[in-house]
Amino acid sequence: MSRMAGTFTVTGGSEQPIHEAEGEVKLTRVSGTQRFAGDIVGEGSVDWVFCYRIDRTATFIGFQRIEGSVADRTGSLVLESTGDHDGRSSLGRWRVVSGSGTGELAGIRGEGSFHAPGGPQVSYELDCDFD
Repeated sequence: MSRMAGTFTVTGGSEQPIHEAEGEVKLTRVSGTQRFAGDIVGEGSVDWVFCYRIDRTATFIGFQRIEGSVADRTGSLVLESTGDHDGRSSLGRWRVVSGSGTGELAGIRGEGSFHAPGGPQVSYELDCDFD
């Protein structure tokens, strides 16, 4: 497996309530776009569902699609994305969705993580290999 590392910059986004009631968890849908740099170069889009607890911490799950190049191979892939938000920053985990790679990224597999300390800049790592 090869370790890919770099950053992505959040270039846009929105958050829409799904469920909100006094004294209950709040569910929201978060959509965003990113620009990747480093060992992954390209454009990304993500859709998450966030579950905010009363203390403003949250757990999220969703899918992130990247179109560009990974390890000098071009195409697109989809990552299953899960994580936790402590009210200021987020730590997430990625898993390449089996069969989601296109073009030269067909057959990609792997797992990784990302850290969003607040603000638009996010660091990532992805350990990946190809069939």
